Amino acid sequence: MKPLNRQTAQLPNQRPVKVLQFGEGNFLRGYVDWMIDVLNEKTAFNGAVAVVQPRDRSRRTIEALRQQDGLFHVLLNGIRQGEPTQEKRLISCIASAQNPYDGYAAYLALGENPDLEFIFSNTTEAGIAFDAGDTSIDSIPASFPGKLTALLYHRFRHFGGDPAKGLTIIPTELIENNGTALRQIVLQYAKNWQLPQGFADWVQAHLAFCNTLVDRIVPGFPKDTIDAVQQELGYADNLVVTAEPYHLLVIEAPDAVRQAFPAQEAGLQVKFVDDLTPYRTSKVRILNGAHTTLVPVAYLHGLRTVQEAVEDEQTGRFIREAIYSEIVPTLDMPDDELKQFADDVIERFRNPFIRHELLSISLNSISKYKVRVLPSVLAYAARKGRLPEHLLQALAALILFYKGTWRGKRIPLNDAPEVLAFFEQAWQQGDAEAVVTATLANTALWDTDLTQVAGMAEAVTAHLRQLQQTEATISAK
Repeated sequence: MKPLNRQTAQLPNQRPVKVLQFGEGNFLRGYVDWMIDVLNEKTAFNGAVAVVQPRDRSRRTIEALRQQDGLFHVLLNGIRQGEPTQEKRLISCIASAQNPYDGYAAYLALGENPDLEFIFSNTTEAGIAFDAGDTSIDSIPASFPGKLTALLYHRFRHFGGDPAKGLTIIPTELIENNGTALRQIVLQYAKNWQLPQGFADWVQAHLAFCNTLVDRIVPGFPKDTIDAVQQELGYADNLVVTAEPYHLLVIEAPDAVRQAFPAQEAGLQVKFVDDLTPYRTSKVRILNGAHTTLVPVAYLHGLRTVQEAVEDEQTGRFIREAIYSEIVPTLDMPDDELKQFADDVIERFRNPFIRHELLSISLNSISKYKVRVLPSVLAYAARKGRLPEHLLQALAALILFYKGTWRGKRIPLNDAPEVLAFFEQAWQQGDAEAVVTATLANTALWDTDLTQVAGMAEAVTAHLRQLQQTEATISAK
């Protein structure tokens, strides 16, 4: 089988580098690089990517990118309009791959590129953090924000503080206000390192740090089927990335960024907004909230994956009614956008190419319910004057799930020790009403006493008793 490189793929010379990318992992390659490749095909963007490894760790991916001249395939596997779909794309937008620990000066020289316009990053949630150990610009900083500050200062000096050489920085790390947080840390390094005030002024006036919301499931390298995949591709591609077709990128940015990054012209699901808060809320409540709502109900129903649960007649109807009738009505966005997002969520849950185990997403389900579902419960009660039946049924199922056994079999719970200890003690009382009352009154779990919500304890108790009756009936057969 032939190797994958620009010669074997017969690709032309590379485009000018417009994007610097901190991160070489599956997500960025199956999300950002895929988008840029589509932009190059369908718009006049005409930009290449220089990849930088943000931390001193295994050089395997960087070396593989170099060996393959930056080429790799993205395979999209999922459901579209109710039908299974598979697509493949050869990604050709990466021009170089560099580990800054192999040469600090060569890394800083990336900032001298006059064509550079964008910086993307994905360095995990812990990546956007200040490191007090980074005490000087003279040697390579350990943190990603420290490396970024060093490169930006080198660019500032190289171009004499030219306002036109400012950049748009688009972090994709999963923390709230990621762009704002990154800018604050850059300015903190500038102050600690006693860099000129002119540099800090340039950063604040001529660099756009964008807050973002990202969404795409990227399972990554298909190790179980790679031989068959490579046979189909016709190349020995060691960097194949699998991903779902669905993608969403919401960016808080000025109009100039929208014009420079014409994603919507390419048909990409990229939204430029003044405030992404409603989008973050809808994602947390619909996508994440539906996961958390579904897990205990489906698991106690005998199902083990998200796909099985959604395609089961009973639990599939349950989660659809929970989403469309109880979660969506609590959100402040246009109805058509909310319905489309909800439709997309159900379609993504049905993806036959991703085996999403219910137990794998049951981690810390109590805190997840507090953040992802409880706001919908309270908002629904405030707007409708009644409690949401399905979301409270899910809470009852969650309380029973945390008993740790179902039909005589152990449930492998995964939560903080203090949470597990509480439920172990609560369930020693045995009585459903007592367990529910103790759970709802535990302010350490919810940050509020939920027994004060009118009718909530009674409704959850009724649902719990019904579940216990179902368990007893099944066990007696």
